[in-house]
Amino acid sequence: MTSPSDANLSATSNIFDAGGLAALKRQARSGDPAANKIVARQFEALFLQMVLKSMREATPREGLFDSEQTRMYESLLDQQLGQALGGSNRGTGLAAMIEAQLARQNQDPQPFDGPLPLHPAASAYRLPPRQALPLPLSRDAAPAAFPLKNLPVAPAGGVMPARSETGLPGLPKLPGVTSPPSAAQPVAVSPAPTFSALAATGAQRAFVDRLLPAAVAAEQQTGIPAHFMVAQAALETGWGKSEPRRADGSPSFNIFGIKAGTSWRGAAAEAATTEVIGGVTQTRVERFRAYGSYEEAFRDYATLLASNPRYAAVLGTQEPARFARGLQAAGFATDPLYAAKLERIIGGTALRQALAG
Repeated sequence: MTSPSDANLSATSNIFDAGGLAALKRQARSGDPAANKIVARQFEALFLQMVLKSMREATPREGLFDSEQTRMYESLLDQQLGQALGGSNRGTGLAAMIEAQLARQNQDPQPFDGPLPLHPAASAYRLPPRQALPLPLSRDAAPAAFPLKNLPVAPAGGVMPARSETGLPGLPKLPGVTSPPSAAQPVAVSPAPTFSALAATGAQRAFVDRLLPAAVAAEQQTGIPAHFMVAQAALETGWGKSEPRRADGSPSFNIFGIKAGTSWRGAAAEAATTEVIGGVTQTRVERFRAYGSYEEAFRDYATLLASNPRYAAVLGTQEPARFARGLQAAGFATDPLYAAKLERIIGGTALRQALAG
């Protein structure tokens, strides 16, 4: 038997309790109601940990505090939160359902007093007539083999025209987007679920709308897909939130973080920036190039990549990983996670939805 004190101890144990799992196994075998309660709460805690982990993975991560160490401590925090929430008296109600199920499973078998039925009662549910069921349409079957009146009809507005080879109408082909084998025929689809945590915000859509025309023009010069460059601009400026500004507060249109070195003869803007020098993160004030428009910024960016041999492997690439890692290997940024962050934005839902308009 498990005493109430032992039950309370097991229910409130933390994630670093190495002996908690062995004690939980012993309590589960005993069949005691108090043990069932502890097992149910522990399962609820594990379920909540999985929910918190899924929420973390579904949330875009970028910024100064995005690192492996941060993710490790967040994982430990999620585990402890799951233990605390699952070990509470009320919880989510899942533990109570599991406890009731365990109690039913552990009941002693009851003797059956009546005779065994020779003809069990038939189920009240009956299948509809066979001819009323819609049959799957085989690709090789003749259309006449399946009457159209028995096939389900798509609701109004549920027919999607075939996708073009570009993946999105009027946009360059995105990586990982392929047309289905039957793309030449209209396809009836049901509405796809939306995830607010990944959906593009209005500010992100406006940012893409501002930069896309200039990015398409720069694509002709560099051979780099326009949405790759828009994604890099989003990473450098936080989707337009941290663009360097001139001394009078006017925009510099510098969306790639290109600094004004000794050879730069144009206007400049000073702004604080974060650099990783020798593995140490430092914040300093640097001079950045200032332009008259986003088109001018993209032209200077394209000229920089085309004129510097370090970026030869980046020009013309159509692969997100090769583009991102090529920029980091060429020394475009000092952040050791720069390539990973850029790949995440290129393949992210926010950019795709913003490009789709």
